[in-house]
Order: sequence, then structure tokens, then C-alpha cells
Amino acid sequence: MLDALPLTPNGKVDRKALPSPDATTRNLANSFVLPRNPIEAQLTQIWSEVLGLERIGVKDNFFELGGHSLLATQVLSRINSAFGLDLSVQIMFESPTIAGIAGYIQAVEWVAQDQADSSLNNENTEVVEF
Repeated sequence: MLDALPLTPNGKVDRKALPSPDATTRNLANSFVLPRNPIEAQLTQIWSEVLGLERIGVKDNFFELGGHSLLATQVLSRINSAFGLDLSVQIMFESPTIAGIAGYIQAVEWVAQDQADSSLNNENTEVVEF
């Protein structure tokens, strides 16, 4: 955050003296969190490629990093391809962080695994008659 906007001698905002939005966002280094698992690492890679940023933390907000609805669609398309999912772009607005989306993907994978385990158990169950 800026304490005051830089002004020209005429009293107008000096746009050339403003820091870039990326620099302002990146100054939040104390809240930077590296990916903690393979899902977060893969999501970080996708966001980095689409947003053109090298350093993205798992708690960084997609839209505060310069993302918008068109880029959200690109990110989601890559996520769906990478993880074999069919997520709606709504997830980007509900959980605009890598940590949030990774948690959602993990939950989907756990449910799918649980359903697969249940169907295997049902197939291996023998009916015993007396």
C-alpha cells in the first residue's frame, strides 16, 4: 500500500512514478507460502505459465496477481486437463488461491477413491447361504 499517490507539479497523479502492481503485490513476502504437496506444485506451475509470474505462493489471490475472467478460464482448462476433472470456472471465484483449489481437488480425488474402494468391496463380497 502507498502512503500517498505521487503527484506531478500540476497536482495530477504521476503514473510513471507509481510502482507496478506486481511489485506492490510481491511486497507481501512475509505471507509467501511455497507449495506443500504435488497438487499445489502443479497448480503453481499452471498459474505461473498463464500469469507470466515466476514466484507464486499457495495463498496468493489469483485476481490480486493480475488474473481476470479470461485468464481464469485458461487456468481452469489446464487444471481440468492436468487432473482429468471437469471443474467450473466458478471455483476460481469461490477459491481464488492455489491452496483453496488444491483442497477442492484433493476432496474430489478422495471421494472418487472412496467410491472406487466401495465398488471393489461390493464386487468381492460373497453371498453365503445356509
